[in-house]
Amino acid sequence: MPEASGPYALPNTLVHPLPDPVSGRRYEVWIDLPPGMPANGSSGASGAGAPLRPAVFVTDAPYAFPMVRALRNRVGQRGQNLADFIVVGLAGPADESAVDMRSRDYTPTNPLLNPNRSSKHYGAPGYGGGAAYLKYLAELAIPAVSERYRIDPKRRVILGHSYGALLAAQILFERPELFSHYILGSPSLWFDRRVMFQREAEYAAAHKDLAANIFQYVGAYEAIAPGPRFNKDADLVADALRFQSMLRKRRYRSLRIESHVLAGEDHLTVAPVGATQGLLWALPGRGPYEA
Repeated sequence: MPEASGPYALPNTLVHPLPDPVSGRRYEVWIDLPPGMPANGSSGASGAGAPLRPAVFVTDAPYAFPMVRALRNRVGQRGQNLADFIVVGLAGPADESAVDMRSRDYTPTNPLLNPNRSSKHYGAPGYGGGAAYLKYLAELAIPAVSERYRIDPKRRVILGHSYGALLAAQILFERPELFSHYILGSPSLWFDRRVMFQREAEYAAAHKDLAANIFQYVGAYEAIAPGPRFNKDADLVADALRFQSMLRKRRYRSLRIESHVLAGEDHLTVAPVGATQGLLWALPGRGPYEA
């Protein structure tokens, strides 16, 4: 066998270094353009006269970026079943552990300050950087990407799983206008004694409306029950349904929310199926759908 020539590169993808001037962390933004959309703007990719395009921002970029890219290409069928959206991967510094980055940047509080915390759930070096990371996204990353690639604010989607969905929930209650659609996959609403339910109550006390489209998915095995695939101490199914119920009781005029419990799936297997359903909900193609 001939010697390998190097790593395989995903066609039509780009990496933009986009460090945070406040923290100095060397974040990156990964871009995947739909087939046929050039990066140089010669056919309307960017520039003042270019058409507005939908985009899906994904957390946990090393995992979600190639997955969502593949779903768009395979399920989407060049705009037939899914809109030909741009994939935007929100990536941490290349020299930092992705696990440590998500534990710090995707979480709203620092449970390490609680002496009664569970060491099983909180083993990362740090937590509670969600507000700083949200500020970086809102003031730098999202505006820069949206301007360069002419992203349509009415079709700007965030897709997050687990801690990534917890970050999306923080954005929902702090800066809901940043995204038109929120796909929350197996959200970690259990985090730090369910602090996100408190955030929801604080938002409701100060606002009469919430303009957002929310799609939640969670695996049926993410409930507490006997068996190797069921959760042992965090009932993500109950939390997701409670979250939906609380938001619906607020009777927000501009809110649309739906939740799906997917049979046969657990916290690890549910992401591809749930993401597919969420993308079909948020960014349907020109149709009719063809398998």
